[in-house]
Amino acid sequence: MKPSQKEAISQKIKTFAEALGFMACGISKAGFLEDAAPRLEEYLKNNRHGEMRYMENYFDKRLDPTLLVPGAKSVISFLYNYYPEEKIDAQNGFQIAKYAYGLDYHDVLKEKLRTLVAMLEEEIGAFEHRVFVDSAPVLERAWAERAGLGWIGKNGNLLAKKSGSFFFLGEIICDLELIYDHPTTDHCGNCRKCIDACPTQAIIAPKVLDGSKCISYLTIELKNEISTEFTGKMGDWIFGCDICQDVCPWNRFSVSNPASWLQPHPKLLELNKKDWQDLTQETFSQIFRKNPVKRTKYTGLMRNIEFVMKQDMKDSEDEKMMKL
Repeated sequence: MKPSQKEAISQKIKTFAEALGFMACGISKAGFLEDAAPRLEEYLKNNRHGEMRYMENYFDKRLDPTLLVPGAKSVISFLYNYYPEEKIDAQNGFQIAKYAYGLDYHDVLKEKLRTLVAMLEEEIGAFEHRVFVDSAPVLERAWAERAGLGWIGKNGNLLAKKSGSFFFLGEIICDLELIYDHPTTDHCGNCRKCIDACPTQAIIAPKVLDGSKCISYLTIELKNEISTEFTGKMGDWIFGCDICQDVCPWNRFSVSNPASWLQPHPKLLELNKKDWQDLTQETFSQIFRKNPVKRTKYTGLMRNIEFVMKQDMKDSEDEKMMKL
């Protein structure tokens, strides 16, 4: 393929991405992620993935996209802004991560990427590809960093200067030879707000996360009971956590996305703590049927609420004692 053709197709992909609502698109050359290999190995060896045993599978495929798509030449990375227009009341209700306010992003974004592929194939013909959205052994942040879409912050999230970190990631791995973007530089400097703010001390060093201590892990991935060592450290978070993102200075540039599928179910905004505690299986199914929170199932969410409430009751008792 001539350079001019590669340039034209690469630009077309980015134009289509913008038309479909993606905030950014970058392209990197498919190949072995040599830098990521020792970090992934150390992460697994130190059991920082907790009960997420699936991370031990497909080690080679996580590092080499050509094992996922034979003949792959390019990894096209996408960012999709999910910062909400309206937020859950932090004073009166429990908290869920902002990404989980609306519909399940896996389904919506996969469909968008498939649409992009169809648009591109109308222009250039069929090509070998696979679409990924946080559901396969792909090191998404590493590829997005290679494609120049941002840098890995001290909290382990991908950060972008103009938009922060409240975005989903997705990829198209394909056999097209394209024009490749270049990585950007790290702009965290001496800032350590995310490290200091993490109530469970899950960020054990810059860019080193002990996933087994992360509130997102404890409230979503962990299937057993939450350890008492985390009592009083989880605030009001019952599904996921945004603390390390909320304190990040780069997220002052976050702009809300009005897309209807990202907006919370009306009932979700009305729930106070008593409503959450009294939540029934029927109401859970009604609110979260097409929402990421369904991953915890009703029993998992109620476990989280009960655990967080233990601290609320203890705080209330301590307050009464201080008044005596």
